[in-house]
Amino acid sequence: MNIFKQLVPTKFSWRCVKKPSNVLGCFLFHSSSNGVVEVHSQEQEVVIALGSNVGDRLHNFDEALEQMRNSGIKITRHGCLYETAPAYVTDQPRFLNSAVRGVTKLGPFELLRVLKKIERDMGRSDGIRYGPRPIDLDILFYGKFKINSESLIVPHERIWERPFVVGPLIDLLGSDIDSDTVACWHSFSRHSGGLFGVWDKLGGDSLVGKDGMRRVLPVGNRLWDWSSKTSVMGILNLTPDSFSDGGKYLSVEAAVTQVRSMLTEGADIIDFGAQSTRPMASKISAEEELGRLIPVVEAVTKMPEAEGKLLSVDTFYSQVASEAISKGVHIVNDVSSGRLDSNMHTVVAALKVPYIAMHMRGDPSTMQNRENLIYDDVCKEVASEVYARVRDAELAGIPAWRVIIDPGIGFSKNTKQNLDILMGIQTIHTEIAKKSLAVSHAPLLAGPSRKRFLGEVCDHAAAAERDPATVASVTAAVLNGANIVRVHNVRDNADAVRLCDAMLGRR
Repeated sequence: MNIFKQLVPTKFSWRCVKKPSNVLGCFLFHSSSNGVVEVHSQEQEVVIALGSNVGDRLHNFDEALEQMRNSGIKITRHGCLYETAPAYVTDQPRFLNSAVRGVTKLGPFELLRVLKKIERDMGRSDGIRYGPRPIDLDILFYGKFKINSESLIVPHERIWERPFVVGPLIDLLGSDIDSDTVACWHSFSRHSGGLFGVWDKLGGDSLVGKDGMRRVLPVGNRLWDWSSKTSVMGILNLTPDSFSDGGKYLSVEAAVTQVRSMLTEGADIIDFGAQSTRPMASKISAEEELGRLIPVVEAVTKMPEAEGKLLSVDTFYSQVASEAISKGVHIVNDVSSGRLDSNMHTVVAALKVPYIAMHMRGDPSTMQNRENLIYDDVCKEVASEVYARVRDAELAGIPAWRVIIDPGIGFSKNTKQNLDILMGIQTIHTEIAKKSLAVSHAPLLAGPSRKRFLGEVCDHAAAAERDPATVASVTAAVLNGANIVRVHNVRDNADAVRLCDAMLGRR
């Protein structure tokens, strides 16, 4: 019996490699009458594709990832999440597709056995090829090796014809090719442009957003296609000391009335904040924050008007995040991106909810200190710093498909830097894309509403007088690539967003 026909590390050359290495991963494989005995001594980087179209597709993904982690696969990167039309056998439900990148000491055939066991344990059985399945796990790449055996072919033989595979695979890369392993993966495509060339040949990003392939973010019980329209997040401050409207909505009745008003005026998301994060704000305890927050959340979730709307909690405490989610909130909005509570990423990963990671240096009491306002290039440095926080979140188990990016307008930035952020959103996307295309595709939230820099530009000391300037800044943000805007005055900004979306639709 021929156990394997070809298993070789591939020689390659790739012009874009930034950190070339001459060291190739090495396995020793021996055949025997009982199969393959694999002897290996180092971790290999792998890419595994996921697909599901039976049952709770997202739960299937979560379960498969958990079983992979428990089986010796350390997941380091996640692609975006795509809902795609079925291929080959078209009379079946739509699929969720993604891919993950990780490292493992499992040999390739051992890895294959692990993945097949996960599929069986999750209810997959032999059936129609390309037919419905609760989970489908395929090895796309294994280190720098090509494998051609009766049971395993790597790279997967049909990668190059499948947009629903190549799209998530591309997400796991950066536009900068920074390792010889990634360069090797590009060389496998045999395309002069590498994997990027394959993706472009299939149609590239022009495929995304159409009925056959939507990039989605799971939130609540839905898959949210944030690219279809700009979303308006209405701010509800349950604090006595917020810079704009502190003290106005301390009672449950006043808060509910304000939420009803914002929903009527066009808010898609309500963001509850029970701790002020204005400059120099004093920090309160998680218990005090919960005392302000939970009665309002419980009242709002019972409102008929809130049906189908999204709710988020603006907090840097993991305890507050967990309690709010248990009461019906859908999203965690963390101004510190996990820096002020070391448990935040782990807790959010377990909650399996979207996570807004915002850029801020220091904390609200120190963020405007001189040392925190020093940038050589604010857009590039914000991109680098917020990406570092997202990487930490991802390694803790928050997939890139659950992340929302916020560049932190007004947080550790001066007036000129805030203006640069508004005009440089595309630069932020481009800089993040150098390291991770998946994270660069994450929805971006802009929150300029009534902030001090608007008052400085327009000479308005009172926050409530900055609404016209807020409309202008929101317009700039949307036209430059923001997907969500966070505002106090929903009515006027919702109109601005509708006009921006109409203009973008004409582009």
